[in-house]
Amino acid sequence: MNKNENTKRVKDLTSGKPLPLLLGFGLPIFGGILFQQFYNLVDTMIVGKMQGVKALAAVGSTGSINFLIVGFCIGICNGFAIPIAQRFGAGDFSGLRRYIINSIYTSAFFAVTVTCIVCLMCRQILIWMKTPSDIIDLSASYIFIIFLGIPATILYNMASGIIRSFGNSKTPLYFLIFSSVLNIILDLLLIRPMGVRGAALATIISQAVSGVIATVFLIRHYDFLKPSAEEKRADRTYIMKLCSMGLPMGLQYSITAIGSVILQSSVNQLGSDFVASSAAAIKVNVFLYSPLDALGSTMATFAGQNVGAGKLDRVDEGIRDAVLLGFAYSVIGILLVLIFARQFALLFVSEEEVAIIANIRQYLMINNSFMFLLTLVNVVRFTIQGLGFSGLAIFAGVGEMIARAMMGFFFVPVFGYVAACFASPVAWLLADLFLVPAYLMIMKRLRLRFQT
Repeated sequence: MNKNENTKRVKDLTSGKPLPLLLGFGLPIFGGILFQQFYNLVDTMIVGKMQGVKALAAVGSTGSINFLIVGFCIGICNGFAIPIAQRFGAGDFSGLRRYIINSIYTSAFFAVTVTCIVCLMCRQILIWMKTPSDIIDLSASYIFIIFLGIPATILYNMASGIIRSFGNSKTPLYFLIFSSVLNIILDLLLIRPMGVRGAALATIISQAVSGVIATVFLIRHYDFLKPSAEEKRADRTYIMKLCSMGLPMGLQYSITAIGSVILQSSVNQLGSDFVASSAAAIKVNVFLYSPLDALGSTMATFAGQNVGAGKLDRVDEGIRDAVLLGFAYSVIGILLVLIFARQFALLFVSEEEVAIIANIRQYLMINNSFMFLLTLVNVVRFTIQGLGFSGLAIFAGVGEMIARAMMGFFFVPVFGYVAACFASPVAWLLADLFLVPAYLMIMKRLRLRFQT
């Protein structure tokens, strides 16, 4: 079996000009992320319009803890896909199958363990975060249901990560389009009678459906994935390698999110109006940042396949082209905010909420003026992970955590909401100061290794 079989459903990123490959592979990923964020955005819009500012604040107050826990799960799945992409790039299909089998066992363990722990602790976490008393009950009911859906989140992200590791970025997009439409339909059916619980239920149902479809696709369409009896066995060596890649990526998300949790706790003390303002602005930003997230995911697979094939010069070419693409989009992003900031705010609240609209606009203007810093964070960090150095990339997350924590602890109490608006740009700057030198050091080390 060679990697040219099933060519309609795999893509070799180890030959050809990097820029067209990055665009061809990255655009479907962007579409998938865009649809994923679209239905998250629609959740928040419908909640705000149907249930009011308090419900909007309740959902928004859980954003950082949601990112902390669910981000960890997504991170480990992305990490598990890296050695699979490397084995695909090297043409080692027996090793690829062993990694996939052992990733299934490991993912199931994390799904059960994480779900049990966080569901038991979710309300206490909200108390620790000083969630305002007028929204804590709504917040707890929303996030509890989201956490119950962690196994569905892991199922979808693991299956989609495997598919993308074969260079197929289009198929996960189709699953997400279906899932997004389903989620919006369920939102309209469930939010009015169930409130924020309906929004959470719509999210986990659509995620579960998408995960099942992706898994069935893998089983039916990739003949080279059929394992032998020997390959089906749990193997400690493979599990340890998967954990060495997945845990640092998961912890990177979580460590970054710890700073966001501290920052959110400070914003919570400013009152529910400021919580609602930042929640709406963050939802818009996540949507605007989708192309940069897609660039990062693209570079993880691109770097993984090319380092597996021993083509380091192509990695350098790829990261250069990705950064230029990201900088070009950063200009577009700030123009969108300059022109449409008020319209973005009105997606969540009525025109009468003048102060909240002004707060949302301020947050968007400050954050998106520094989008070029986020470009470097995403592109360089994911490239480092694709090269197999997930443990090193985690230090960038530590830098982001420190920045957001300091802004939350020291600056928000003094300067108020405006300090919260500057927290992410400061975090991106600290991450970049580590990531760029780290990438140069890694490439030097890899070139020495490949010469010997």
